[in-house]
Amino acid sequence: MRDKTQTNSAAPGDRLIRAGAIVFFAGAVATLVTVAPLFLGTTPLPTYMFALSMLMGVGFLIAGAGVLRSVAAGRRQARGDAR
Repeated sequence: MRDKTQTNSAAPGDRLIRAGAIVFFAGAVATLVTVAPLFLGTTPLPTYMFALSMLMGVGFLIAGAGVLRSVAAGRRQARGDAR
């Protein structure tokens, strides 16, 4: 019996997970850039750089929403009323 799902097909939450990962890593880089002057003893960066560090949390929430959407689609498919 052949599997109906192709290996390269995207599940409903895949794009959200990828976007969340990109935003998370952008926030991680911003965090490293923001914290580095504190360890190096140089002058701290402007306040908006600390706000960019919040992208880590935003990315985590976006990826979490993608996981929840994927789970919901899997449950719908398992029940048989896929849309």
